[in-house]
Amino acid sequence: MEEAKHYSPEPRLQEISTIGTSEAALWGRLLDPVGADLSPEAARYILALRFPQADIDRMRELAEKARAGTLTLEEQIEMDNYERVGHVLSLMKSRARKALKKSRAAH
Repeated sequence: MEEAKHYSPEPRLQEISTIGTSEAALWGRLLDPVGADLSPEAARYILALRFPQADIDRMRELAEKARAGTLTLEEQIEMDNYERVGHVLSLMKSRARKALKKSRAAH
């Protein structure tokens, strides 16, 4: 008889190097158990999250300066912050889409 497989949020030590330790990978594992349990309302709320227009404009400005090679250290840090938040938001939205798909399949 096959043993029941249980989800463990704590990977074995030897798995750490193969599953990734980037910030996005860490957030993904942290949010993984939450995604399946999101209510449809919470999932829709997460999917509606957007950067305000002022932030979008600033990201474009920073991207132009990066292409021109004129970013200051402070601007590089600012751009990195936008990128990290964007990655986390993408992960959250992915989990929300999965939760909505699961909810629709159950009904």
